[in-house]
Amino acid sequence: MAGDSITPTQPLKDGQTLISSNETFELGFFTRGDSKKRYVGIWYHKIPNNTIVWVANRDNPLVNDSGGALEIHNDGDLVLIDGGGNVVWSSKIGTNSTDSIAQIGDDGNFVLTDGTGSLAWQSFDHPTDTIIPGMKFGWDLRTNLNRSMVSWKSPNDPSSGGYLCYLDIHVLPQYVTRRRSDSVLTYRSGPWNGLSFSGIPEINIVNLFPHELVQNQTEVYFILFLGGDIITRLILSSTGVLERYVWVEQKQVWNQLWTSSKDPCENYGTGGPNGVCNTSDINLFDCLRGFKPKSPKDWNLKDGSDGCVRKTELDCGGDAFVEVSAVKVPDTLNSTVDEEMSFDACGKACAKECSCTAYATANISSGRGCLMWFGDLWDTRTVDGGQVIYLRLAASEISMYVLICHDNRSSKEGMDLPLFDLDTLEMATDNFSNANKIGEGGFGPVYKGNLKEDREIAVKRLSRNSTQGLHEFKNEVMLIAKLQHRNLVRLLGCCVEGDERMLIYEYMPNKSLDTFLFGNVTKSPSLVWRTRHDIMMGIARGLVYLHQDSRFRIIHRDLKVSNILLDKEMNPKISDFGLARIFRGDHGEANTRRVVGTYGYMSPEYAMDGVFSVKSDVFSFGVLVLEIMSGKKNRGVYQSEIHLNLLAHTWHLWKEGNALELLDTSIDYSWSISKAIRCIHVGLLCVQERAEDRPTMPCVAMMLSSVTLTLPQPRQPGFYTRANDLPPDWPTEQNQESCSTNEVTLTIIHAR
Repeated sequence: MAGDSITPTQPLKDGQTLISSNETFELGFFTRGDSKKRYVGIWYHKIPNNTIVWVANRDNPLVNDSGGALEIHNDGDLVLIDGGGNVVWSSKIGTNSTDSIAQIGDDGNFVLTDGTGSLAWQSFDHPTDTIIPGMKFGWDLRTNLNRSMVSWKSPNDPSSGGYLCYLDIHVLPQYVTRRRSDSVLTYRSGPWNGLSFSGIPEINIVNLFPHELVQNQTEVYFILFLGGDIITRLILSSTGVLERYVWVEQKQVWNQLWTSSKDPCENYGTGGPNGVCNTSDINLFDCLRGFKPKSPKDWNLKDGSDGCVRKTELDCGGDAFVEVSAVKVPDTLNSTVDEEMSFDACGKACAKECSCTAYATANISSGRGCLMWFGDLWDTRTVDGGQVIYLRLAASEISMYVLICHDNRSSKEGMDLPLFDLDTLEMATDNFSNANKIGEGGFGPVYKGNLKEDREIAVKRLSRNSTQGLHEFKNEVMLIAKLQHRNLVRLLGCCVEGDERMLIYEYMPNKSLDTFLFGNVTKSPSLVWRTRHDIMMGIARGLVYLHQDSRFRIIHRDLKVSNILLDKEMNPKISDFGLARIFRGDHGEANTRRVVGTYGYMSPEYAMDGVFSVKSDVFSFGVLVLEIMSGKKNRGVYQSEIHLNLLAHTWHLWKEGNALELLDTSIDYSWSISKAIRCIHVGLLCVQERAEDRPTMPCVAMMLSSVTLTLPQPRQPGFYTRANDLPPDWPTEQNQESCSTNEVTLTIIHAR
């Protein structure tokens, strides 16, 4: 059958199909596997093997019957009849019109309209196991219509299976998956926080998956916006797993972009009440701070189902709050939300309500809204790029104060940071002996120490004659004490006694990155290609946290290889926050007359004009990437006849198509040429002269981790050699390809 429509006089018979006008979607009869059951469904017209996106009669198939037809009944209803003329499925919405039309659209929506052209029924309102762009996943509050998904029974059986996925809107919208047999919750996305679902922050990166959550008095729904050449779908598999796919035409395959079973922590409630699931933990789960296992014996057997209980009971008026960062926030089962309350008012409201166990900002994009939890906290897990919650604990569980000296006066600032006494640190460092000295910077010397329990620490001791060091000391204590991320060095405490000012950090046995890159000894065989790539990714994740995911936007301002510390597994930790600055609200740029930092890593706008922003850190990160890839310092001279620093040297090689010549000769041969070139490409994008041309760190992180993103061509880097020093045949700015890092797209996926 030609065309895209069914009319009262022109039904669709088994063996015929409808095809949308742009030939993207097809509607007709189909079977699966060896079954003799016939169904009416919609699939992609030009993708092989009939990828089904909707089924009409999933629970009422035609059995051993090829005489079925889809037609418009005399009352205007859309019906499926078997060979004997019996109705086996119906849209159940008679239009009482003799001029109704059912049409398959270019978006995959099968629409029934009455004689006036008014919408009477549409398949988009009745999903099966698949959501495609343009479909509303959620609620019509006027009719109580819940647009949800029910899994197939098996890959070859489209009948209603064992799992249901729907948008839960009882506090803040989040989508959840349940077993249909007993309604047990198996997965949840975390609530919508204004930018993304808190358990899936990656959907907000570089607009790779344009989407919107709509909330008003009549509807609450999530919708995907992906058009053009991209074909994508979200499905609920027969095993209850949510999976996101894009079609890669060159390979003729569906490529999985995301799944709700990416790790064991996605299973609902791992770790039980007041537990926190962490894939980097050897036991997979742990207790929230201030809690202990309810059943230690079971806990040691890696059974955390009983969860955790408080070490110290709350005392209401004497309680305090600690920050728990980078998490999917707990289930909102026992919570309330006030979408207009400010953050400060939220904290005060929770403190006054003795039964409030935690609070968080409801909308991180606006900084407003108050989400408060009552009772046990369920289904908390660590997530890169996750949110911050503030957990109520008894005051005795928290070191109440840290003494901060302001000039010749003293005041107390409340924060969660232990105090170390001077005697303990003198004993730990053998009285700050030179044998234990492991470094020195503008702040002062750094010593290795050993506490009685064989815990290794690093002690930064403020030089007594350093007035700038005192400022940095106060800044670092006030800032990093509030930060928690796997790629930031952990501040364990401080010491303030007499004239002594010290910061105590976790000890990094592999010291700093510059030791491996620029040390006088032969480069360690542990700095292989994979290690270098992991270090770059770790630094990127740490900066994403500082710039976007922590409570305040933080600019580091002194990112360099010597400030990247390495733990025993070579995981990178950003350190030295003495020069960092906090931005509150929507402020993203500032000026200073006092330019501080390290030349060679400073962005042009900061070094020359004192202007700094997140893009200043991006520039420094780009320098780091090129140094890691080359094993060379930026401030050296390469190709001395034209006085090129590392940035200019890299640019020279890139424009000539010889980027691989940049690679450190000590790198092993396990690397992928395309990945190595991609890292150099990203490094050049980060060090572009104009701040507005540089990508943001979330975009950078995606560029480094993805192999499908097409990157724009970089422009000239900052601090490039003077134009009159260039060879006559050197390419000029005018013949470079214009690009924008805001236009990163997937270009390998096409529809025909």
